[in-house]
Amino acid sequence: MNKKLDMSVEPRIVESTDVYHGPIFTIRDQHIALRATDGSEAVIRRQLIDHAPAVIMLPHDVERDLYLVEREYRVGRNAYVMGLPAGMIEPHEDPRVAMLRELREETAVIPDEYEVIEAARCYSSEGMTNELAYTYVIDLNRWHSGSQDLDADEYVEYRWVDWDELVSCGVREAHSFIAIQCELIRRMRMGRA
Repeated sequence: MNKKLDMSVEPRIVESTDVYHGPIFTIRDQHIALRATDGSEAVIRRQLIDHAPAVIMLPHDVERDLYLVEREYRVGRNAYVMGLPAGMIEPHEDPRVAMLRELREETAVIPDEYEVIEAARCYSSEGMTNELAYTYVIDLNRWHSGSQDLDADEYVEYRWVDWDELVSCGVREAHSFIAIQCELIRRMRMGRA
């Protein structure tokens, strides 16, 4: 029979072993002690995908009422898929600074005048990863093009699409979907959906 836990006491990591370390994430095998109401501990085993926080954004060219989408290879689907500009936040980097950096690196878009709507701040999957994703809609009132600055093994095509194409282009990544749903609600409130 399972013990009744005292969930007011923080869990304690008893042991943590890196079982894989790659350029994007580390997998840790952990034993965690959970305090029971009788003062004893229940020790559980979990694996954690340790991943840097990320930003995902839906850029909106306000004047033309167009949205920026990307197409790139994604290993989870083993396919070229449609998505939104996204990337990892560097250590000690503000998420909004990371958003602007990733937007420029992946699409060459450099905002001059813009407004940011935070759509969500949520974990990808609390049951297995600590990746916290900051999801935004960014209204570009004025912007200019620079140059793409992709990683050596990164291949990204991007293009501007209208609302109807955005919602029908096949975006399936959860955080991107959240950004699009946030924009749908906003468009509905403005009578433009």
